[in-house]
Amino acid sequence: MENLLLLGDEAIAQGAIDAGISGIYAYPGTPSTEIMEYVMNSKEPEAKQIRSGFATNEKTAMEAALGMSYTGKRAIVCMKHVGLNVAADAFINSAITGANGGLIVVAADDPSMHSSQNEQDSRFYGKFAMIPTLEPSNQQEAYDMVHHGFDLSERYHVPILMRITTRLAHSRSGVRRKEQRGQNQIHLPENPKQFILLPANARKQYRHLLDIQESFQAESDNSEFNIYYNGINKQLGIVACGISYNYLMENYPERLIPYPVLKIGQYPVSRPKMNRLYKECDEILVLEDGYPIIEELISSFFGQGKKIKGRLDGTVQRDGELNPNKVGKALGLVFPETRPVPKLVTGRPPKLCQGCPHIYSYNALNEALAGFTKGRVFSDIGCYTLGALEPFEAINTCVDMGASITMAKGAHDAGFSPAVAVIGDSTFTHSGMTGLLDAVNDNSSITVIILDNATVAMTGGQKSAATGKIESICEALGVEKEHIKVINPSPKNHEENMNIYKKEIMYEGVSVIIPRRECLQTAAKRLKDESRKKELDKINV
Repeated sequence: MENLLLLGDEAIAQGAIDAGISGIYAYPGTPSTEIMEYVMNSKEPEAKQIRSGFATNEKTAMEAALGMSYTGKRAIVCMKHVGLNVAADAFINSAITGANGGLIVVAADDPSMHSSQNEQDSRFYGKFAMIPTLEPSNQQEAYDMVHHGFDLSERYHVPILMRITTRLAHSRSGVRRKEQRGQNQIHLPENPKQFILLPANARKQYRHLLDIQESFQAESDNSEFNIYYNGINKQLGIVACGISYNYLMENYPERLIPYPVLKIGQYPVSRPKMNRLYKECDEILVLEDGYPIIEELISSFFGQGKKIKGRLDGTVQRDGELNPNKVGKALGLVFPETRPVPKLVTGRPPKLCQGCPHIYSYNALNEALAGFTKGRVFSDIGCYTLGALEPFEAINTCVDMGASITMAKGAHDAGFSPAVAVIGDSTFTHSGMTGLLDAVNDNSSITVIILDNATVAMTGGQKSAATGKIESICEALGVEKEHIKVINPSPKNHEENMNIYKKEIMYEGVSVIIPRRECLQTAAKRLKDESRKKELDKINV
């Protein structure tokens, strides 16, 4: 079969195509975005009529994928780790309903928080839901695990969680493709009550999930992704989870590790292999990119008889992602002294693009609020969060998707007024609409600024679900039409926009201001594409 050079994200996408999916669902979020984009930009899915496209949020994506699984067809749903929080209701309950067609949920974790609010470890969700979890150590395993995951899903009729991390998602390696599978035909569940989670049905489904836990354990015990490598030096045993196995191997260029190593790629953890490692070795070192899940598990398995080293005892740094040097340090390896790298380029913090419309929105907002005490602007997740930095220092919070509106409402409920919320167009339809409805129902005196640049700018310019709909959504939620203002954020309109901000901020009720101007990056790409199309049309003529 064909060999390809793929990102980890792309390997998962190609694996899903080759494994016979009928649909892929996602919401863009680094480091998971490229999975969907690879499918959307590939010619194969179009020829195979594979459904692809970004959803409004992770919950709707999860539920749509579950709906496709209900029909007997294979589906995959992809999100970043914090997106799994949004999808958690449907995700946890999908373990109780089970799956019909194969269903894989990919969660891309971001240790070191390169573009995230936390260092959440999605393996917890797999344990919480009591379903098998897969964690590849390289791009080939990421591809292979998609096929394996669909097999597991359809064998036991449960969803499967696949957990990857940033470095795997965004690094490339050679991947050998497997023979392609055909898509499933539509076939509904044999049990017509399987997906009806009324208590009487849910109790039966839950008991069934408990009954097959031993089968999940046996699958892990025999999994090709859980491998015990013997070693001659039993003073130390190493547990390497997912990509940490790669980091371990990079410290041994000859691939000759003197210690026994248990490589883990499938959960629940294989107890026989873990028992062997513990019995044979004097100490255990646990390498896992994320929380000390396995480190704590070993302690609960075996008590306090032997020393367990890892993140909890400080052998491995408690926060941040692993890398080969951190692993080498944990092994006690001595590295030759290196000369300091000369500082050729001065570091600079991220900032809004020159000419970005958000700049002019913040300038007008800052001036409108100049007569009030500081700390009144509740913001959200997006490139506009950079308004927290100099020279703007225009926002005061950034917690999670949609929190800007509800936090502003809560501040108003506490008697803190005026309170302003800043949210992006895509984030508004993702998680902001329900908060706006709460504010309308309570007639909260807040001003909601929906920065509309017609794209999901922070993750690469994907299509925004809000485009062309924001005013009608706000009006339908109950915002008075005369207090829904659309403005053009540009320097020439500064005075006019600033006065609109001032007026609506003083209004005793819910007001919405929509600064609308296309993102500079997507505008440049659009113009380039249009120019290329015109040139091609001339050639064709």
